[in-house]
Amino acid sequence: MAKLADTTKDLTIAGRLLIRRLIRANPNPDEAEPDAASFEASARALLAAAPPGVIASFDFFNVPCGQAPWFDTGLYLPNGAHITTLAIGRTWLARSLDVWVGAHFQLWFRIGDTGEAFRGTRRSHSFSAPEGGRLHLASYFPGEWSDRQGHLATDPKDYRRVQGTLTVLVIRWQEAPETALPRLVAAGDVDGLLAGEQDRLANAPAPPKDWSYLWTLGPAEIFHTKPPPSPARHIMCRTCRDVGILRKPVSMPLTASTRLTWRWRIDALPSTLREDTIPTHDYLSIAVEFDDGQDLSYYWSAVLPQGTIYRCPLPTWKHRETHMVLRSGPAGLGKWLTESRLLLGDYATAIGSPPARIVAVWLIANSLFQRREGKCEYADITIETPDEIVAVS
Repeated sequence: MAKLADTTKDLTIAGRLLIRRLIRANPNPDEAEPDAASFEASARALLAAAPPGVIASFDFFNVPCGQAPWFDTGLYLPNGAHITTLAIGRTWLARSLDVWVGAHFQLWFRIGDTGEAFRGTRRSHSFSAPEGGRLHLASYFPGEWSDRQGHLATDPKDYRRVQGTLTVLVIRWQEAPETALPRLVAAGDVDGLLAGEQDRLANAPAPPKDWSYLWTLGPAEIFHTKPPPSPARHIMCRTCRDVGILRKPVSMPLTASTRLTWRWRIDALPSTLREDTIPTHDYLSIAVEFDDGQDLSYYWSAVLPQGTIYRCPLPTWKHRETHMVLRSGPAGLGKWLTESRLLLGDYATAIGSPPARIVAVWLIANSLFQRREGKCEYADITIETPDEIVAVS
């Protein structure tokens, strides 16, 4: 009966996604599938018109999304080489349901066979080669890294279930990108990507102090500290077609009286459908990580009843993450609300025998699958016991 119920749920979600796609009367121009041939032709024309002394070389590569990492470009980058990449394309999870992930999240880089894997936050990215070596590229999802060198923690065969190609332009500059980009933009642009990279280098928001993005997912531009005159402990969150997990280490004992308290204001939920399936798993949450590798995520659901508990539907997360619906529906959206949870009791109810300690607090924002906007704000996050109060935000 449980399997039948799951099948019915999945079919219902699939039907709603299909209907949503079919009745979309005014598609967002940003959602149009990119044309690799047009992209390359436009880029080549612009690069041919570049001022002298700006570009050292450029190359195009096509990275098949159905191929497990890594893709060896054969391009050798000297130590310290100044690079900007522009990428288009998407990884299709379900073309009939319009479920895909864009190049801004999918494209990862590595120099040589042992360098550290890294990615940008947009379809453009600039970096200086941290060491000399051949440039390797990867399409990330549906895999996950086991270490910072980009070895897979998942089965390479998983990539056979996705389709698509990432087209990547690699520009090697004769000077730093900060000065080279304006000189090239003066001659033109390619789909606004060069101007966007200028903006990223100058204005990309930094994460709040003492917080960092979970390295397995990579960086994002989702979270930042709310500017003055707001209190310093306010964290802003906006996500659209992206995902990020912001993490702050915390070392606290897990006892019957250990309590997590916070305030939040949810202005927009990134899903209008139940979030417990892969193509609809878009949500905003605060989570606690424990020393047994598990995390418990409290979130506001669009439709699932308050108190609903389930393991993460993503194959790479289902063994370590549990979701608990704290609030549901539109009532209360746009208002500041205070939450307080006794963590040991929640862990025992949702997961099982509790561990000894809390090791981190997470803020999670996912809008990768349905590509809708999610927007919220957090404040006054604390963990307390009768003997200690730790201000997390």
